[in-house]
Amino acid sequence: MGKKQILNLLYWVIFALIAFYFAYSKGWVLADFESITPQQAKRMLEKDENVFLLDVRSEDEFKKESIDGATLIPLQILSKNLSALDGVKNKKIIVYCHSGNRSVAASRILVKNGFVPLNLKGGITQWKNDGFTVLY
Repeated sequence: MGKKQILNLLYWVIFALIAFYFAYSKGWVLADFESITPQQAKRMLEKDENVFLLDVRSEDEFKKESIDGATLIPLQILSKNLSALDGVKNKKIIVYCHSGNRSVAASRILVKNGFVPLNLKGGITQWKNDGFTVLY
């Protein structure tokens, strides 16, 4: 195999790894939790009392806008503050962030610790784009 072929193969491997990482960070592959649309989340929040809403953005983001009824535990401190969720261990936890990336990471943490997370696709951005209100 020549140098050019090896470089070409290396580029394809790097491209595949980047694509896999992107899909993993979006929760499209190797996700052991469900992702739901804002419409599904809204229905659940209105009709199912066995649901808890968790915002994993920063405190500053939360102060600017949030979904009504959400509890804030930023992703950076979620692992160390899981005891704050002991009272909702038997509930479905709708997890959201700004666009859906941090909530995927948070959902992975929650699953590893025995919780049932539901990732909000597109985060609060998609929630607003679908016409649902937020608190300011």
